[in-house]
Amino acid sequence: MTGAARLEMKNISKQYYGNRVLKGLSFSVNKGEVLSLVGENGAGKSTLMNILFGMPVIHSTGGFDGEIFLDGEKANIKSPEEAMKLGIGMVHQEFMLLPGFTITENIKLNREITKDSLLSKIFGKPMKWLDLPAMKADARQSMDTIGLGIDEMLPVRGLPVGHMQFVEIARELDKKNIRLLVLDEPTAVLTESDADKLLEAMKILTGKGISILFISHRLDEVMAASDKIVVLRDGEQIAETRPSETTIDRIAELMVGRKIESGEMVGRPPSELKDDYILEIRDLSVAMPGERVKGVNLDVKRGEILGIGGLAGQGKIGIANGIMGLFPSDGDVKKNGKTIKLNAARASLDNAMAFVSEDRRGTGLLLDDSIEFNIVATAIQVQGKFLTPGKVRILDSQAMTGLATNMIQELDIRCTGPGQLTRRLSGGNQQKVCIARAIILEPNLLFVSEPTRGIDIGAKKLILDHLVKLNRDNGLTIVMTSSELAELRSICDRIAIVYQGKLEGILLPTDSDRDFGLMMAGEYHKFHGKEAV
Repeated sequence: MTGAARLEMKNISKQYYGNRVLKGLSFSVNKGEVLSLVGENGAGKSTLMNILFGMPVIHSTGGFDGEIFLDGEKANIKSPEEAMKLGIGMVHQEFMLLPGFTITENIKLNREITKDSLLSKIFGKPMKWLDLPAMKADARQSMDTIGLGIDEMLPVRGLPVGHMQFVEIARELDKKNIRLLVLDEPTAVLTESDADKLLEAMKILTGKGISILFISHRLDEVMAASDKIVVLRDGEQIAETRPSETTIDRIAELMVGRKIESGEMVGRPPSELKDDYILEIRDLSVAMPGERVKGVNLDVKRGEILGIGGLAGQGKIGIANGIMGLFPSDGDVKKNGKTIKLNAARASLDNAMAFVSEDRRGTGLLLDDSIEFNIVATAIQVQGKFLTPGKVRILDSQAMTGLATNMIQELDIRCTGPGQLTRRLSGGNQQKVCIARAIILEPNLLFVSEPTRGIDIGAKKLILDHLVKLNRDNGLTIVMTSSELAELRSICDRIAIVYQGKLEGILLPTDSDRDFGLMMAGEYHKFHGKEAV
């Protein structure tokens, strides 16, 4: 059939446990086009892509209604293996890598290149050897396409999350028959510069005739990368448009069903911040692979929101992880003048500090437990909360459920109730559970690392507003690490930039884009010939 769309999805509907999550969606994407799917968490984007990729969760829950056509031919995709044979690749929002394997092994998994050996000539194919040089060459080619300039034989375990995302994409690009690539929030863990590299790689792929379905909450990327944009809300298709026909504000309004006002900087001028330091960091070193800290000196003022920014791999993420005891650390950290014991997570928690990790699934959540238990788990273990009084203390289910219900409402966690398994939440709602868990510890110092990673524009504003509220109303000191500079500038009082594992300087959110760019590139002092303010 000539002139047919590369992909056409007609009247797609899906129910989960009686809840209708997709309601008759129809759209198409042509050869070499980028179609972006946008919508709030729970709008149905990932479910739609799971249908396309034949994920088991779809068919184990009753399948779906509607039809799928690839290059004009009807496709009945019942497994990821069938999808891959049809030339469909998918980079999922959560990583699908084997941490104990190297980058090359992950990229070539199930497509290994082999060569004959003496034993294979006798016993046949099972005794062939891996052709490692050929596998490395293939991996290198895929990595170079997206600008991932690290050793292809590094183990995946310990890589920064941004690098792991690039490995995921490189693995899909290695499939020689690929004709349709699904990218589910591929830039959520990337810095702005890495995201730009990915968008450039997408242009290379579409130039080769590969079609791309792009899911992103970063609407500026959607506008820059898309040929067409489909807006979803609550499982319904609200609009189909093109970047030339719309604006970011209009897309945001369609996504959430209400007007989203442009965020204004809420950071306070230096005169409103007292020189009273809740945290003093001296010569902090952290052995976090890919985000090593190499002697940071930094003071955090009581009652401020301090941002920590920088490019990927420069060490910004390592600071909080080191102080909170997740990676081996060395140096001197004092809170309220008292030395904090490093390399002991319990010591940090006992000193009224809490942490929201950038790795919500690996560090932040118990995926097979309920929302309510995830919210209270750390408070039970560290503070003995939500346990009945007496010699034999058991879980106070009523108190746990009541608190969780309040947090679900306060953070707008989209779920069926506090008893729902956390695994069944969308990525953004899982992140809200992580934040709720930290908040109920009632810390006076909160570290949040990439708090809005993978979260849609409406939920992002809610979380940032909630952090500001905690800071202003409760006096909570917040140290927020983020790869999104605009996010830091929107709520922080000061922003510390980390370069090559050390503090390059501190800027105000109102300082110029040029100064932020120079500092993140390590060129600020050379250009100005002075220290940052």
